[in-house]
Amino acid sequence: MNTTPDISAAVRRLYDTFPFPPDPLSDEPPPGYNWRWSWPDAYNFCTGQKPPKLDIRILDAGCGTGSSTDYLIHLNPEASVTAIDLSSGALKVAQERCRRSGAREADFRHLSIYDAAELDGEFDLINCVGVLHHLPDPIRGIQALAAKLAEGGLMHIFVYSQLGRWEIQLMQRAIALLQGPQKGDYADGVKVGRQIFASLPENNRLVKYEKQRWAGENQRDECFADMYVHPQEIDYNIETLFELIDASGLEFLGFSNPGYWQLERLLGKAPELIERARGLTERELYRLIELLDTEITHYEFFLGKKPVNKVDWSDDKALLAAIPELSGCMHGWPSQQVFDCNYQLIDLSSAEFEFLEGCSPPPAPPCQGGEKEVQKTVGEILADVEMGLDEVRSILSKQLILLTPGKI
Repeated sequence: MNTTPDISAAVRRLYDTFPFPPDPLSDEPPPGYNWRWSWPDAYNFCTGQKPPKLDIRILDAGCGTGSSTDYLIHLNPEASVTAIDLSSGALKVAQERCRRSGAREADFRHLSIYDAAELDGEFDLINCVGVLHHLPDPIRGIQALAAKLAEGGLMHIFVYSQLGRWEIQLMQRAIALLQGPQKGDYADGVKVGRQIFASLPENNRLVKYEKQRWAGENQRDECFADMYVHPQEIDYNIETLFELIDASGLEFLGFSNPGYWQLERLLGKAPELIERARGLTERELYRLIELLDTEITHYEFFLGKKPVNKVDWSDDKALLAAIPELSGCMHGWPSQQVFDCNYQLIDLSSAEFEFLEGCSPPPAPPCQGGEKEVQKTVGEILADVEMGLDEVRSILSKQLILLTPGKI
């Protein structure tokens, strides 16, 4: 594998030319709610409980133009945020984005992930989205970040999947061939790529795939360049992905889009095949799913540095003693129809609604003040609500509540 500085310089030049992502700047906080960038919700997903502290340190590793940084700052009002990137041009946009949105000041650094050791201290949450697959040596990159992760900390990662990007890979190679000696001129690469798509027949597989999946975002040259003329890309399958994960020395805590990794959504009509799959290891099961669903274009997942304390709430006494709190990623509350963390509509039963009414609301940012809510245990709420513990576990699985262990 070529790990010369020339590749990093080429990547830097791409993002100086086409700063990415090209999300518009706004004078308001970022829209929506990505729970993966909210420390309480991410910690709850990975461990089953609310984190013991909120005043943490967060590293946005490869922040680009700061869309992720903006969310990390606004969703974690008690945390301190550091953001690093290889592109000085992208960093300037990131700083302006956060200034415009009213985000408090972050520590922006013009720094490669490889050089993360230059940062002081350790971080409780490291966000690295869409970056490792663009490094000439992703293993070196993930190990550099793992060394900066605090014990019990979490790392959120997003990398490309090989099978779902097959058509993209073909177009990348076609553009490179036609550019010839002009390869590396990214504006020319975008021009060539657009000419190819405009010339190919309407029923061409590459054209159909582009129109079905990417045409909307690829109207912007920054997105088109990032997808089709990037100078460095490593795509993974489940086997090579876990080689990367194993090299990090961290614990795999699960995919952050778990619904995609349920075999029932693909083979639910064949229970005998589901039964056969019970003999597979976890990694074999993931491999089977990606072989059957070639639409998976990326992997997004959490890693943790041991010891990561997990609670599964299978013990009834422990669950009854826990203190429930409404999740900040639930939208539409108070109502019997709410959107969960993935913006899926959920119809709550009358009992579920009453239970959620008894839970403490999400904590207000420190600047808002206000009186502290009286926190009831699950058992105390259920004393007035006709609902069982299995229904509480169902609500928890939908990430509608966070639980803090209580005294048994």
